[in-house]
Amino acid sequence: MPDFFQTGAIATLHRLGRPDVARLEHELERFAAESPITLVLPCHIKELGTRALARIVRELKNVSYLKQIVVGIDGATRAADFQRACKFFAQLPQRPMLLWNDGPRLSALFQKLEEAELSAGPGGKGRNIWICFGYVLASEQARVVVVHDCDILTYSRELLARLTYPVAHPSLGFDFCKGYYARVTHQLNGRVMRLLVTPLLRALKSIIGQHPYLVYMDTFRYPLAGEFSIHTDLVRRVRIPYDWAVEVGTLAEVFRNAAPRAICQSELCENYDHKHQELSPRDTAKGLNKMAVDITKSFFRRMAAEGIKLDVGLFDTLLSAYLRQAEDSLRFYGADAAVNGLSFPRHEEEKAVATFVRSIQIAEKAFLEDPLSTPLIPNWNRVQSALPRFFDGLNAAVRLDNTH
Repeated sequence: MPDFFQTGAIATLHRLGRPDVARLEHELERFAAESPITLVLPCHIKELGTRALARIVRELKNVSYLKQIVVGIDGATRAADFQRACKFFAQLPQRPMLLWNDGPRLSALFQKLEEAELSAGPGGKGRNIWICFGYVLASEQARVVVVHDCDILTYSRELLARLTYPVAHPSLGFDFCKGYYARVTHQLNGRVMRLLVTPLLRALKSIIGQHPYLVYMDTFRYPLAGEFSIHTDLVRRVRIPYDWAVEVGTLAEVFRNAAPRAICQSELCENYDHKHQELSPRDTAKGLNKMAVDITKSFFRRMAAEGIKLDVGLFDTLLSAYLRQAEDSLRFYGADAAVNGLSFPRHEEEKAVATFVRSIQIAEKAFLEDPLSTPLIPNWNRVQSALPRFFDGLNAAVRLDNTH
């Protein structure tokens, strides 16, 4: 049985005892009568036909508490690709609505945003989630929105129920819930989380002290998880990053726009597996290296916005402090792997740390050169204020794209 320790800054909802998915789903059906629930699936066309997405759709067929499913399709540059996606998702009884993000109608809407100086940035997961949120607000069918990735190999209805329940429950008082889980196969996975994010946050705390933002971020057990649920009132206010730091950037926006007592994290499943990224140690534009650069820049930007002074002296100290924390992490995880009989490829772990040191240096340089640069997309309140008819256009575009 897992522990039930509360980490402090936000509530942690553990997975204790034998899971009772039927009870959770029965209660969610009652909650949904007052607070309709929408599931948002950011999906790339390459994920069609994968084992992970086939499993997700198979599980979703038996979920009855969802009012709406919205699927954002990236990478469908041809009409035939989008039609293939529509045909695939049509097997769901919830009659999902698909957003053709690369189609002519939504491309015209993105251009309209550019002309109004409200850029949604380049295509990617962040923009995909953001435009799906816009459609959820425009269609006015939901009070609770749930988001998860489409590459989850171990997906189950329990994961969705445990992610949805905290925000959908009428008396728990949560506006945002972040999912967390273990990522273990024959070895410990999640290198960016284990060897970059946690050591970096703790190195920053050792230099700066217990700043509320750093304490908040370090409280999350898996801040890089792609799974979260959120109330629509908060959806209107948060800004979504369009780079690879979408998960930590969204958490920072939630920190700014919601009280800590309204934020929680929920343990979703016993174990989690999805598509693994390459380290790409020699290419900062790919893989975990690119992810590490964007995540680190996101931390620096948010710290500056919180009034923390970042200069060359702090960055010089940070590299030494990070290395100390990362070395301790390697020892701790090595011991954890040994106790549990898991493989621990020490050389590969050391190589990841060396790569992340270079990632931090690149992020430092980029921040110092342009400290005001931000990859955040304007929130939906601002878009509605500047373009009052934008939701009408979005509704019409999605409806026409889904008319076969």
